[in-house]
Amino acid sequence: MKTKNIMIVGVGGQGTLLTSRILGGLTIQAGYDVKLSEVHGMAQRGGSVVTFVRYGDKVREPIVEEGQADVLIAFERLEALRYAHYLKKDGAIVVNDQRIDPMPVVIGAAKYPENIIENLEKSHRVYRVDAIEEAKKLGNSKVFNVIVLGMAAQHMDFKKEDWLTVIEQTVPAKTVELNKKAFEIGYDLHN
Repeated sequence: MKTKNIMIVGVGGQGTLLTSRILGGLTIQAGYDVKLSEVHGMAQRGGSVVTFVRYGDKVREPIVEEGQADVLIAFERLEALRYAHYLKKDGAIVVNDQRIDPMPVVIGAAKYPENIIENLEKSHRVYRVDAIEEAKKLGNSKVFNVIVLGMAAQHMDFKKEDWLTVIEQTVPAKTVELNKKAFEIGYDLHN
């Protein structure tokens, strides 16, 4: 199998690292060679968090080059815009339609860009979801990242049952059923 490149981007505290552990566990379980690389930019202070997940028959390095990502999973709109140049021409962006103002916007030194998703749609295949709203319907907004992952799973080569098994093995025991429901909501959303 040719190497697949997945990027997971978000803001500190959005579950980027848990999501990468789920995807990494899934690819290992499927028998692929897997490389993960995490980049933290002030993650504790709401800064960017980027995770690269590369899997295939033989993966030599963990970093995804610009223009090479098959799927970009973005937990926030501005992060999708910030990393869209990593996407392949035929790649897909799965984005949580949420706005989190970075510090320069909070202190008034910059403006948050308008119409981010609409502008991305002009040159990319974009699949949007208001995952926070969907997660609130489940009674816990923290599982929004697993809803986004469920939606992104439609653009990868794994069976739904395999995803659910790895989620069960990866998330805290008391949240297993909630996370599985969250994944299924995202997985069943029509792109």
